[in-house]
Amino acid sequence: MRFGVNYTPSKGWFHSWLEPDWDCVAHDLAQIADLGLDHVRVFPLWPILQPNRTWINQRGLADLRHMVQLAGEQGLDVYSDVLQGHMSSFDFVPSWLVSWHETSMFSDADAVQAQADLVKAVYDCLKDVPHFKGLTIGNECNQFADPSHPRRMKADASDVEGWLRALLDPVRQEAANRGQIMLHSENDAVWYEDGHAFLPRQASNTGDLTAIHSWVFNGTAQAYGSLSQETTRHAEYLVELSKAFADDPRRQVWLQEIGAPENVIDPADTSRFCTESLEHALDCADLYGLTWWCSHDVDRSMGDFPPFEHDLGLFDQEGQVKHIGKAFSDLVREHRSDPVAPARSTAVVVQCDHEGNPTMRAACAPTGSVFEAWMELSKAGERPALVSSIVAADPQALAARGISRCIEVGLRPGTVYNTVSDPSIEQG
Repeated sequence: MRFGVNYTPSKGWFHSWLEPDWDCVAHDLAQIADLGLDHVRVFPLWPILQPNRTWINQRGLADLRHMVQLAGEQGLDVYSDVLQGHMSSFDFVPSWLVSWHETSMFSDADAVQAQADLVKAVYDCLKDVPHFKGLTIGNECNQFADPSHPRRMKADASDVEGWLRALLDPVRQEAANRGQIMLHSENDAVWYEDGHAFLPRQASNTGDLTAIHSWVFNGTAQAYGSLSQETTRHAEYLVELSKAFADDPRRQVWLQEIGAPENVIDPADTSRFCTESLEHALDCADLYGLTWWCSHDVDRSMGDFPPFEHDLGLFDQEGQVKHIGKAFSDLVREHRSDPVAPARSTAVVVQCDHEGNPTMRAACAPTGSVFEAWMELSKAGERPALVSSIVAADPQALAARGISRCIEVGLRPGTVYNTVSDPSIEQG
């Protein structure tokens, strides 16, 4: 089992890519390694790496390579994103996509090719660095196609499919030959929001594994309470939900982001939320790894963050490990050698169309009928999985997943789901 953290530099946050303080970065990474973690996920900023559509900043690539080397010196494996993209309510989109050059990163052929070029350049820059393990093409880029985004970019499911293939395919075989992975990540709108351009089947089948980002400010903690089983099992549920749409019954899932946002989790409960959430997730078979958000708190001198975004770190502003950091470290040491979780034999059925996507994604969202049926079984002591109605109708497919009992539920949409983490931002 891999246990790691999303690295947020303690000095200057991600703006530090403008002028990295390498002594500070080295100290941060040593602190992370001292917690007993084995990997970091790092986030270069897209406008710094590619400020012009046809020009990639070689100095930016060199800085990224140096950060990966510093992490490797601490014994930390490194996964890098490419397109940043969206971070903590801020968008980092290069000027050649907006304003006078307004276009869609998903459907404009020149823009897609530019992004593919950047993915290849980042991979080529890092592929021979010891401890480099793979790329995520971007952080929750699906939010740029969401109706809630104030400058939504044009995209439909076909555009998304082409975009994913264009960015992943040119590099994927070489990465596989080197034992490295290529994947993409979405926020939970892909699972919960009807009409969203990114589809569950794309999330669960494209790339080398499925990435899950579990954030309970989406209505879960608000509806059920910060330490309810619905809240502490949300990550486990998302891992299992993603498997319902995977063709490969043994496809691995990476819990790539999970954190304890204090706008919905009482600060006194964050350590317990961390421990209980991750222990539930560890009961999922085929789990690739757990990566906490995030390493270091954001300096409060930085303006315009949603307030809770300042306090998500394992280390505080003074560089001291917080109670939640100790809780995470203790959990890692306790569970690093756990046996692989067994398969689950009972499954809640997700009604799907002929292409294998849910006919009502909102039923899978918090307070929806699929979500609540799964949670009730879990609270009763069962270990439920989820399967698509296509799999449920196929005895061989069920057997491949170890499922012997299927439970069908009526479709009722959830009513509390929200794609926006900051309640002061009005959704479109």
